[in-house]
Amino acid sequence: MNIFFRELRAYRRSTLIWAICLSTLVVVFLSLFPAFTKDAQLAQKILANLPAVVKSALDVSLANLFSIYGFFAFLFTFTLVAGSVQAMNLGVGILSKEESGKTVDFLLSKPVSRSKVVTSKISAAFCLIFLTNIVFSSVALIMAKIVATSAFSSKTFLLISIILLFVQIFFLALGILLSVIIPKIKSAIAVTLPTVFTFFIIGMLGSLLGNDNVRYISPFKFFDPNYIINHNSYDMKFLIIEIIFVIIATIASYIIYINKDIRAVS
Repeated sequence: MNIFFRELRAYRRSTLIWAICLSTLVVVFLSLFPAFTKDAQLAQKILANLPAVVKSALDVSLANLFSIYGFFAFLFTFTLVAGSVQAMNLGVGILSKEESGKTVDFLLSKPVSRSKVVTSKISAAFCLIFLTNIVFSSVALIMAKIVATSAFSSKTFLLISIILLFVQIFFLALGILLSVIIPKIKSAIAVTLPTVFTFFIIGMLGSLLGNDNVRYISPFKFFDPNYIINHNSYDMKFLIIEIIFVIIATIASYIIYINKDIRAVS
């Protein structure tokens, strides 16, 4: 029994739906760019009069907003939240579904070690997230080339787009960890939504209060699009923080799942 390919088959439809939905969002958002920049001076005056606290909450940078990078980054928040829900829901469900679906006895009765089960499932989950991002980034870049009113760097645009991948990987790893810690998860979405929106609200409050330390807590603030636009690279310290978290969460998930007592289906 090839667990890896079984999971790819099991999640192929939901992954396709998520990829289409995320791609549709970016197409709709970027299609507004020509109209938005048509009267840039008027829009700049309106945005300049917004209270500082509102501009901080929305991460509005007037210097970049009227470029294809800044406009994309400004509306990218909605995509990040949706993508985070996808990733964490996948992470929570891919291991816990065997217990909630009462098929764990059948799975573990096969001649396969628990470590191989975890490896196969986690590998499938990461693969599904990568596939989602390949579709999303490709559609976003094509759409940007269609609507852009001036030449732009594909590299910089893709660096912003790939923020989705990093944020999804964070929530995927967190979801997998929670799935082996929390007993009897009946609904993955019941764990996913409160967690994702808690991190989002923390990040939003940090922006409102001007507290940069929140960036170390909320993955939504790890990768600042304005920093990417100005430096054409990521802020490495936050990339390192994410890598360390993902490694620790993945190792912990292995250890806990391999050693945890799994109740037999009655």
